[in-house]
Amino acid sequence: MSPESKSLIRTILNPMLPFQMLLRLYSLCVLMVDIFFVYINTIISIIESVYEFFVPPPMKSLKNETALIIGAGRGIGQSLAIQLSDLGATVICVDINESNNERTIEYIKEMGYDDVHGYCCDITKKSNILALTKFIEKDIGFVTMLFHCCGVPSPRSLISLLPQDIQVTMDLTLNSYIWLIDQLMPQMKVKNHGHIIALTSVAGLSYNKDLMPLSVAQFAVQGLAKSLMEDFRVNRLDGVHITLSHIYPFIVKENSDMEAKIPSYFGTITPERAAKAVLDSVRRNYAEASVPKHMLFLGNVLRVLPRKATMMIRDLLDTGVDFA
Repeated sequence: MSPESKSLIRTILNPMLPFQMLLRLYSLCVLMVDIFFVYINTIISIIESVYEFFVPPPMKSLKNETALIIGAGRGIGQSLAIQLSDLGATVICVDINESNNERTIEYIKEMGYDDVHGYCCDITKKSNILALTKFIEKDIGFVTMLFHCCGVPSPRSLISLLPQDIQVTMDLTLNSYIWLIDQLMPQMKVKNHGHIIALTSVAGLSYNKDLMPLSVAQFAVQGLAKSLMEDFRVNRLDGVHITLSHIYPFIVKENSDMEAKIPSYFGTITPERAAKAVLDSVRRNYAEASVPKHMLFLGNVLRVLPRKATMMIRDLLDTGVDFA
C-alpha cells in the first residue's frame, strides 16, 4: 500500500474528524446568522435615517446645563453664548481678547440673564488650560458642555496668510481641544452626562489650498471626535455625546465684500443663524452635522467618487473669492 493511501485511511479513521467538521459547520452557521442580522440592521438604520431626515428627533432641553465656550468673544462663539443663555444654560465665556469677551457677557446680562461667567485665557499654552479648568471647577462646578470654536477661522483670516509658526495653528486648533477634553471628560464619564462639541471649518472635510497647517489640524480634530464617539460606544456611555459640526466659513456673513463663485449655491448667513443650526444639531444629539447642511452630504459623496471626479467637483464649487 502506498504512503498516500495510508495517509488517506488515517485521515478517514481519525475520531476527531466528525467533531472538526461539526465545529466548522457551526462556525459557518454563526457567520451566516451574523451577516443576516447586520444586513437587517443596516436596512433598518437606512430607513431610520431617511425618516429622521423628514421628521427630525425632538430637541433636548439645555436648562441646568453648564456650557464652556472657547472663543466667545466674536462670531459664532459669541452667538452660541447668547443663544445658550436664552435656552437656560449657565454660560462660561472664554476668549483671549478680554474686551470682546466682556462685551459678550455684558450683552447677555442686558438680556436679563445673570448666570454667565467670563475668563480671559490664551489656550495655546497647556498650563493656562490647566489653571482655567481648576478655576472653573472651583468657581462654578461641573462643566457639562464644551464648545471649542477656535477651529473656525473667519472668512477674512482664510484669505490672509496663517502664522508662519505651524505650532501655533496646531496648538490653537487641535492641542488645546485635546487638553480641554483631557480635563473635562473624566467627570463626564463618571456622571455619564455631557456633550462635547467640535466646531471645525470645511477644512475638516477637504483640503483648502494654501492652508495646509489648518487642514491638517482640522482633519485631526475630526479624527479625534470620531475616536471619542467610538470610545463612548464601546464603553456604553449613552449619556455622553459628541457632535462634530463642520462650518463653511464663507457662508458666515462677517464680510459683505466677499463673493462666492456660485452665490446661489452657497449664499450667506449670519453668525446667529449659523449658531442656531449648530445648537439644533447639538440638541438633537447628532454625531455629525454641517452648516450649511448639504456640505456634509457633499463631503461624504466626494469620498466615494473617483479622485478625478472629486477634483472636478471641488474645482467647480471652489469659492473663487473675489473682492467687490
